[in-house]
Amino acid sequence: MAQIWKGAPVAAALNEKTKAQAEALREKDVIPTLAIIRIGERPDDIAYETGACKRAAAVGVAVFQLVLSENASEQELEQTIYMVNDDPHIHGVLLLRPLPKTMNEERLVGLLAPEKDVDGITDGSLCGVFTGKKIGYAPCTAQACMEILEYYGVDCTGKKATVVGRSLVVGRPVAMMLMEKNATVTICHTRTKDLSQQMQQAEIVIAAAGRRGMFGADCFREGQLVLDVGIHFNEEGKMCGDVRTAEVEPIVEAITPVPGGVGAVTTAVLMSHVVQAAQKAHDF
Repeated sequence: MAQIWKGAPVAAALNEKTKAQAEALREKDVIPTLAIIRIGERPDDIAYETGACKRAAAVGVAVFQLVLSENASEQELEQTIYMVNDDPHIHGVLLLRPLPKTMNEERLVGLLAPEKDVDGITDGSLCGVFTGKKIGYAPCTAQACMEILEYYGVDCTGKKATVVGRSLVVGRPVAMMLMEKNATVTICHTRTKDLSQQMQQAEIVIAAAGRRGMFGADCFREGQLVLDVGIHFNEEGKMCGDVRTAEVEPIVEAITPVPGGVGAVTTAVLMSHVVQAAQKAHDF
């Protein structure tokens, strides 16, 4: 049976480091601060915001909540973004999405200052990931995958990795980050021919196709390390991933669970990015 690579201990280790860094900043009269911009009262946005606020409080990050009416204009959001960009006391910005359909999300996201884009959603941040330059921050879920591999002692150098998924949130950035760690990376997607064979050839598999239970035993072999990034709900309302874990767990060497795997690390990554942004803003 596979080792179950839970996210909780990874998050705990990252939080401990972030908390120590935040305390060091506070001793220098710098309070690492995250601005959360939310439009309307969507339950999922509120739930995510609540969780982020709790994690922030636990590691010493202050939160500045900016809530706009669900009928807010694009100009109002634009002004809010400019305001947080210009405020030297705000080090990171989390813009909850999707934005209302009446707004040009791509344009508005592009207004965020990359150095404050702790969620890795701007072109500047993605440019940093793809070029290896220290511009902005990697998308939190992609970074969470790398944190898990590091925590569980995986040296990516020379290893074959297959990433199934080509989104800018996980697939493409995590592929670049794996290459930065000297892995040999293949990017696949739902239209890849002989996808199961491509997956079986890898030593590390990142399943980020965004399709519930897409990958079963036929896609894996012994000795593989599997990170399941999918978040879905089945007919019974239970959370599940892209991988049919019950089939795959007896085969592979290690696998992340859903829930309790990659998703458990993402908010910890977000807070670490806020503290890093504060350090950079003050040249610490």
